[in-house]
Amino acid sequence: MNEDKILTLHPQGKKGVNILKRKYDFIKDFIIKTIDKRTEIRFEELSDLAQEELTDSFDGKVLWYVVTVKLDLEARGIIERIPNTSPHVLKLKG
Repeated sequence: MNEDKILTLHPQGKKGVNILKRKYDFIKDFIIKTIDKRTEIRFEELSDLAQEELTDSFDGKVLWYVVTVKLDLEARGIIERIPNTSPHVLKLKG
């Protein structure tokens, strides 16, 4: 079975990675829903929630996928880091 893959983007133009589209979509949906529910979220909190909620249902390193997909969503202009926040805070763009 040949599954679709997606080449992720990076906000600083670094080389992205190829990941399975179904895994990308799963994590993307989680990130967008979670940010949407809260308006803003610290990246740390997003990571913790993802690990708590997804570890049992996701085959892969949840944290690695969250970081990779988050960077891709930033590069695509779907989410953004709020400037001058440390640790960084994310929100949906627009």
